[in-house]
Amino acid sequence: MAQSVDDKLLAKLDELSKRKEHLDAQMADPDIAIDHARVTELAKESGKLRYLIDPYRALRSTLNSLEEARSLAHDSTADADLRELAQEELPDLEEKYNEQMEMLKDRVVSADDAAISSLILEVRAGTGGDEAALFARDLYEMYLRFAQLRKFKVEVLDQSMGEMGGLKEIVLNIRGDGAWQALGYEGGGHRVQRVPETEAQGRIHTSAATVAVFPEPEEVNIDINWDTDVEEHVSRSSGPGGQKVNKTSSAILLVHTETGITVSMQDEKSQHKNRAKARRIMTTRLYDHFQKQQDAKLDSARKTMIGSGDRSQRIRTYNFPQNRCTDHRIGLTLYSLDRIMLGQLDELVEALQTHDKEQRLQNL
Repeated sequence: MAQSVDDKLLAKLDELSKRKEHLDAQMADPDIAIDHARVTELAKESGKLRYLIDPYRALRSTLNSLEEARSLAHDSTADADLRELAQEELPDLEEKYNEQMEMLKDRVVSADDAAISSLILEVRAGTGGDEAALFARDLYEMYLRFAQLRKFKVEVLDQSMGEMGGLKEIVLNIRGDGAWQALGYEGGGHRVQRVPETEAQGRIHTSAATVAVFPEPEEVNIDINWDTDVEEHVSRSSGPGGQKVNKTSSAILLVHTETGITVSMQDEKSQHKNRAKARRIMTTRLYDHFQKQQDAKLDSARKTMIGSGDRSQRIRTYNFPQNRCTDHRIGLTLYSLDRIMLGQLDELVEALQTHDKEQRLQNL
């Protein structure tokens, strides 16, 4: 029999709870406590898990009380007054459990997204000439108004003006609690259907714009476990022509097992100093390596979201004559386009968040 979403969630949280207990035990170990860098690393992971584990343990306590009350309420051998009391407690316990479960589901699926408070959002005119540039401007103004309603900070990083007051492209930095959770779904093709200001015969035209949105790149955190991530080889230093310059084994060769990056150091007579120098160089090279990887991923994500800018590649259609906005990913149609263009995106955002939450829970 397949596990329910709730059962899978509880099993996942039970694993995380054990992980937190292991982390806390490590931090209490005297041998580890003297390694400040390691303790900081463990404390950071433990603190992140606490966001989920504290409410999970509260849920477990409620579940235990609920199961005890159910057992007592259906126990024909139990005292009648106790059975009646248990039956009276059941509705409140069930309501409390359901509320705690929904809160935990929200936390599990949004923990990583909630931590992202700064994003880059790009709007570019696609197919449709001047009308597409005007639509790109309208999308920018829609996002600007939405950000203002949510008290987000907006900074224009770059823009290119089109004819008639339109925008060929604009790049924004949007910052604030919940910014990524709200706007992370906007990437893709946006299509507009309306009568352009320049259309004398009243015909409806279709134009397109593209939106790319991704977390603002943060400084890459290089986390190296020198005991497990890096192989160290020690040998004797040698001078020109193989002349021995040091009778002790002071030369250091470091090999990062994941990337294959190597660093060799024998400048110093001290093995300790050579190791320290080699590690500094290794850290710098790994920073450059992972920074380039991160940049490549962001560039790939941007290209995926932007597509070709063609009318057919769309996530959403804005139909002005019908005052209709349709998000094709979730099949949602709202007849409130006038309010949406004023930045009132809450109904769209909440529907997308709900859909995403359901998908993520199914994939636990």
